[in-house]
Amino acid sequence: MESQSTNLPDQSQPTEPSSKKSFWRVLYDWTIQWAEKPYGVWALFALAFAESTFFPIPPDVLLIALCAGAPKKSFYFAMICTLGSVLGGIAGYAIGAGLYDTVGQSIVHFYHAEGVMEKIRGWYDEYGFWGNLAAAITPIPYKVFTITSGAFDFQFLGFLTASIVGRSFRFFLVGTLIFFQGARVRPWIEKRLDTLAWVFLVLLILGVVAIKFLKSTH
Repeated sequence: MESQSTNLPDQSQPTEPSSKKSFWRVLYDWTIQWAEKPYGVWALFALAFAESTFFPIPPDVLLIALCAGAPKKSFYFAMICTLGSVLGGIAGYAIGAGLYDTVGQSIVHFYHAEGVMEKIRGWYDEYGFWGNLAAAITPIPYKVFTITSGAFDFQFLGFLTASIVGRSFRFFLVGTLIFFQGARVRPWIEKRLDTLAWVFLVLLILGVVAIKFLKSTH
């Protein structure tokens, strides 16, 4: 008996996606693939440095992937990420201070962050170091914070201290969670990273308010 032909598609062949990936998704996938490379740590350092000046994808993406692949090295990865980010932040500060009209303004315009610059300056004018620290920790693009700090001539030592504290907190938070919880925590962190940053910021503000209140009572 002859077999009857069908109109079903050949399941052995991969189907094309219904729509092309967005630019941001392509960039995300390109970033995450470095976790599979033997020189992924150097890529993490370079990404953290670049993100502090112009690159749109935060280094947390690659940091999470590397930590999930080797949880026992999570603190090492967090240290590399912090170092690259802070050094990149210094470069961003230099761009804001000396090259804002030719380079920095274009970066800020690309992210439509002119209003964010004014918000950061307001925080700095009102809260000084604490405003710097808030900008370094929150989901505000770090590159905008670094360029703004240089453009408005923020006190460099305060900027550097806020960068070290803020970046260390963000990246070591990721490293600590994965070190103790392993790769299974990765999806949870990816969904809630910005929320965790905002929670810490609220706690920080409450702490500052409490200190001021205690001082005013004496």
